[in-house]
Amino acid sequence: MLRLQKSARNEFTSSEFRRMRKRIARLLTVKREREIEEGIGKRLSRKFDRQWKRSIIVRPPPSLKKLQEEEAAAEAAEAAKSA
Repeated sequence: MLRLQKSARNEFTSSEFRRMRKRIARLLTVKREREIEEGIGKRLSRKFDRQWKRSIIVRPPPSLKKLQEEEAAAEAAEAAKSA
């Protein structure tokens, strides 16, 4: 969440770090409680976490893609102009 705000150039206060950490901890606690209800042990839970992390595909935000496309278009126009 904070990275999103930073990339969008929104201001955020230092107190938001603590709030986000606590929010993440709550989400992880709920996740673990659900796993315990399903009978999933700690070792299997960590195995699932590793598999899940490997499956994540990192993509740049749309604003960065747009910026990269604009820069590439500007470079192409400049190259065509000089050629």
